Amino acid sequence: MIQVGDALPDVTLMEYCETEGNGCSVGPNPVSVRAAAAGKTIALFAVPGAFTPTCSAQHVPGYLRRYAELRAAGVDEIWCVSVNDAFVMGAWARDQGTAGKVRMLADGSAEFARATGLTLDLTARGLGLRSNRYSMLVKDGVVRTLNVEAPGKFEVSDADTLLAQARELAAAAA
Repeated sequence: MIQVGDALPDVTLMEYCETEGNGCSVGPNPVSVRAAAAGKTIALFAVPGAFTPTCSAQHVPGYLRRYAELRAAGVDEIWCVSVNDAFVMGAWARDQGTAGKVRMLADGSAEFARATGLTLDLTARGLGLRSNRYSMLVKDGVVRTLNVEAPGKFEVSDADTLLAQARELAAAAA
C-alpha cells in the first residue's frame, strides 16, 4: 500500500472536459498523474463509486464547501478519483457542480487503485474491484498525508480532516 513519502504512481487517469481549452478537447482526455501533480499541492480523495450515497451526499459536497479554505491553505488543486469511466465522472461532475473546483478523474480500469494498493473488492455486491475510500495531501507528486477509511466508514477522508492537515503543512513550511 502506498505510504507517506511515496511518489504517486505513474499512471494515466481520464477526465471528461465539457469545454475545449488548455490543450483539452471536449470529451475524455488523458491525465498523466505524475505530470499533473508536478510542482503542485494536491488534495486528492478517492471514493468507491460515482453517484453512490455517501460519495454524493457527503464526500464531494464537503470538498466543494471547503474549496476556498483548502486553496488558502496552499492546495493548488482538488482531485476526486473513482473507478468509473470518464463519461460517468463527467456526468457526476455536472450533477455535483464541481466545475472549476474539483477535478473528477476516472480510474476506469482501477489502474491507479491497484498501483496504490488501495483497492476494495465489491464483487459480491455487483460492483467489481473499486477504490477504497481515502484522502491524501500530495506535494510535487509525493504523498505527505494519507487517511484511509475502515470498511464502510466515512471518518478520516473528509474535507475537514484534509483541511486541518493542509494548514499544518503550510504552518510547518512557514
